[in-house]
Amino acid sequence: MSRNALMDSSRLLLAAVALAWALSGCNAMQLKATPQPAFYTLDNPTTTTPAQPPGVAAATLIVNPPHAASGFDSQRIIYVRATHQLEYFAHSEWVDTPARMLAPLIVTALQNRGAFRAVVLMPSAASGDLRLDTEILRLQQDFAGSPSRGRFTLRAYLEDSATRRILATREFDASVAAGSDDPQGGVVAANQAVWEVLQQLADFCVETAPGRKPRTQ
Repeated sequence: MSRNALMDSSRLLLAAVALAWALSGCNAMQLKATPQPAFYTLDNPTTTTPAQPPGVAAATLIVNPPHAASGFDSQRIIYVRATHQLEYFAHSEWVDTPARMLAPLIVTALQNRGAFRAVVLMPSAASGDLRLDTEILRLQQDFAGSPSRGRFTLRAYLEDSATRRILATREFDASVAAGSDDPQGGVVAANQAVWEVLQQLADFCVETAPGRKPRTQ
């Protein structure tokens, strides 16, 4: 091979290496520029409602896993700016679906009342006197006003396990102002709204349970 041909080959090789480095640099910059998703949880609050005296209802309560209405059954965090239009934060998600995160919180809220012999989350081999079914109707950050608000709506059915009769149905709703108009502020407000609804739910179960003893003043 002639000297000129060798020089041309070397130049082509150097150009190819330079191009490869340039492309890898661009890819690295794109990777660095892509924001990583932030993950959020629904948690038990640091403070809990004092337990009521035991024996209010000598019953075992079975808690079925919650369901969620369409649009609220994924890990995506929902916000609303216009009526009937659900939108999702691009880089913020729940660590799990709201329904799965809510299940143990319901059990804890009911156990804290001290009003049932036991509170059992299904699936379980245990049998119970009462059965609780719940459905998440809404869990969102609402930007219709200022400040934005975290809102949670839950529907509950309490059933007599022996007769399969629905004892009562109720819908609970709570709305809490967000400390900031971003996903972090909305999640904090949503957690507070969930806690408020779960206290209402626990009251509902205790008051509806058959054989409830009157509270002493």
